[in-house]
Amino acid sequence: MALQSPLLLVVAIACGVAAVIWGRSTLRLAHSVRRLGLDAHREARVATDLARSAFRKELHATLVYVVAGLAALAGAISDSGWATAPRLLIAVPVVMTLAYGGRFIAETRLIEERTTVVRRAEEVLSQQELAPRQWAERLAPQALPEFQGFEVGQVYEAGTGLMAGDFYDVHLLGPKRLAAVIGDVSGHGIEASITAFQVKYLLRVFLRQYRDPAQALEELNVQIAAQTRPDEFVSLCVAVFDENVGTVRYASAGHPPAWLLHDGEVRPLSATGSMLTLDPRGGYGSREMDLVPGDTLLLYTDGLAEARSGGQLFGEERIAQALRRDPRVSADVLCKSLLTAAREFSTGPLRDDVAILAIRKV
Repeated sequence: MALQSPLLLVVAIACGVAAVIWGRSTLRLAHSVRRLGLDAHREARVATDLARSAFRKELHATLVYVVAGLAALAGAISDSGWATAPRLLIAVPVVMTLAYGGRFIAETRLIEERTTVVRRAEEVLSQQELAPRQWAERLAPQALPEFQGFEVGQVYEAGTGLMAGDFYDVHLLGPKRLAAVIGDVSGHGIEASITAFQVKYLLRVFLRQYRDPAQALEELNVQIAAQTRPDEFVSLCVAVFDENVGTVRYASAGHPPAWLLHDGEVRPLSATGSMLTLDPRGGYGSREMDLVPGDTLLLYTDGLAEARSGGQLFGEERIAQALRRDPRVSADVLCKSLLTAAREFSTGPLRDDVAILAIRKV
């Protein structure tokens, strides 16, 4: 039997190769369908449906290449009438296309819909992972702007997850007036973080409205007490540095004592009122002290002092001692060394959130 068309022979070989490739893929999909069909989980059933759809399509493609290859081979080796018979087999995949075409299109749409759902689910998970980090950055930013005449250091470590109630803030109230704030909302999780966010930015407003930080705390207390749950409390310390008169004025709502290094002496700045929301009508006082270059104010939340080694607390005296030991250390190094000391002191991971803020007059 003479070769009638070399070109058709090449086409037949190419179709044969393609049929082998599609056939192997079809066999693998058939195996996947059988294996997934044994799993009763909903996700597995979805995967089985998708694998079955792909199997049918690849089987269809395999048949097309087989028939096309047979027809090309018949045409390549014979010019007799019977050689047209294999070409009639093309009707088989055509019939399959007509019979299953609607199902193929429907399955394609289903795959597109499921792909969209999966993509949206991935976006939601990504947002859920990113949101706490962005929220924590608003409450306790890792970097603060530079303030002329002051050196500022800060560290923050969440004890349980990223959604915490500790926060700090340093911002200008006007020319040569700087406010430093640190606070702690009772509890953990999203609700404590929301309250901390409200307190932080409401206080910014009230500190601009009232020159005395005690008045700002009184107004903040009224507003927060009307919005928070009965069992939610806020401790907070705010200090206003005024370079015009060379003073620092502070007020504290039940917060752990801040420590002020002044003229080589370290003194505690105790609370001047109760925690916010305990008494919506509670009053707050403020105290003013002179400020000279080299003076340092150290603020922190109770997670630092309450770091535990067995039954022993890290304590406030160790915090004060860090200021006494090296009064010239930079504000940033002071904060980081205190956090490191608390970690080394603790017999396990720090359980509570820790925020530390240091401001030095230069």
